[in-house]
Amino acid sequence: MLDCNEIMKILPHRYPFLLVDRIEEVETGKRIVGIKNITINEPFFQGHFPGHPVMPGVLLIEAMAQVAAVLAYVSSDASARSKVTYFVGIDNARFRKPVVPGDQLRLELEAVGCKRGIWKFTGKVLVADKLVAEADLKATFADK
Repeated sequence: MLDCNEIMKILPHRYPFLLVDRIEEVETGKRIVGIKNITINEPFFQGHFPGHPVMPGVLLIEAMAQVAAVLAYVSSDASARSKVTYFVGIDNARFRKPVVPGDQLRLELEAVGCKRGIWKFTGKVLVADKLVAEADLKATFADK
């Protein structure tokens, strides 16, 4: 539904910190599905861990936050278009299985609600239909 060029019109992130390659599904105000292909060329694999490359869990959370930010953006009114989305909270993060080169992340986020400008999401990361990570996230908009 959205390729990386369209995603970069929404998110301020750029290589090497843009952690979503495409958006496959969007239900405005409800849910979103993003994809990230993991390759050995990812810069974090040089140090995490040499000889045994594993994607850092914190980057799995960041990838979920970026996909959630796209959902918040497309679900908000025009005033959000001139703002940036900030990740402001995380709860219940769990890491179930390591992510390694060759994996394709399927990032599924659901909007739980938006109260006083704070969006709440529940998210999960799957590889080959198996849960590898999950978390509850919060985000808000702020001036650039």
